[in-house]
Amino acid sequence: MTHTLLAYIATLCYLAAAASIGMRLFRKEGWIPPRAAALAVGFAGLALHSWLLWHSIFSSAGVNLGFYHALALTSWTIIALLLVSSLTKPVDNLGLILLPAAALSLIMETHFADVGFLRASASWPLKIHVLLSMLAYSLLTLAAVQAILLAVQDHHLRHRHPGGFVRTLPPLQTMESLLFEMISAGFVLLTLALLSGVAFLENMFAQHLVHKTVLSVLAWLVFGGLLVGRFRKGWRGRTAIVWTLGGFVMLILAYFGSKAVLQFVLQRGG
Repeated sequence: MTHTLLAYIATLCYLAAAASIGMRLFRKEGWIPPRAAALAVGFAGLALHSWLLWHSIFSSAGVNLGFYHALALTSWTIIALLLVSSLTKPVDNLGLILLPAAALSLIMETHFADVGFLRASASWPLKIHVLLSMLAYSLLTLAAVQAILLAVQDHHLRHRHPGGFVRTLPPLQTMESLLFEMISAGFVLLTLALLSGVAFLENMFAQHLVHKTVLSVLAWLVFGGLLVGRFRKGWRGRTAIVWTLGGFVMLILAYFGSKAVLQFVLQRGG
C-alpha cells in the first residue's frame, strides 16, 4: 500500500512539473510558474522515484531488471540527467515529454510485477556493461526528445511563425549545439557499452542476443555517421533530426524491443 501511494505521489510530482513547464511554454498571460518551481517539484518526484526503485528493484538476490522495472529504472536515469543538466543548461523544456513518460513508467512498474534478475553474483564486467548501456540509452533518449523540439522549432521558423511556445525556446543554434553535445556524450557511452559487452558474446546465439547486438551496432553506426557528417560536412537541421531519431528507434528496439520479445513472447528473462 505504501509503495502504491508513494508511486502516485511521485507521479503527481512529475505531472505537476510537466504542467509547470507547459504553462511557461504555452501560456501568454496570467500567472506563470517560475522555472525553479518546476525543477523543485521534479526533484521531489525524483527522490520518491529513487526510494521506490531501491525497494522494488534492488534486493539481496540481485537487481530485478524485468521489463517494467527496467523501464522505471531507465526513466529514473533519464529524469536524473535531465534535472541535473537543467541546473546549468536550458534543457528543462524536454521535461514536457519526458516527465509524463516517467510518471507512466512508475504506474506500470507498480501495477505489473515482473521478474528478470541480474544476480548479485554477476561479474563486475557485466554490471559495468549494464550501467554503461543504461546511461547511453538515457542520454540518447534526451537527444531524441531534443531533436523533436528542434524539429518543431525549425518548422515554425521556416513557416515564419516564431511566436507561440517557440519564443520561449533557446535560439536554434543553441538547440543544435545542445543536441550534438548529448549525441557526442551518448555515443561515447554507447561505444564503451558495446566494447564491454564483447566479453559476453561467446554464447550470443544461445542467449538470443543476435538481434539486440545487431540493432545496437546499427544504432552506433547511425550516431557515429551523424557525428562524422557534422564534423566534415556541417550537417544540421533536418538531416541531424532524421539521423538522430533513426538511431534512437534502433536503440529502443535493441533494448526494450528485444526484452519484450524475450520476456513476454519467449517467456525468458533478458
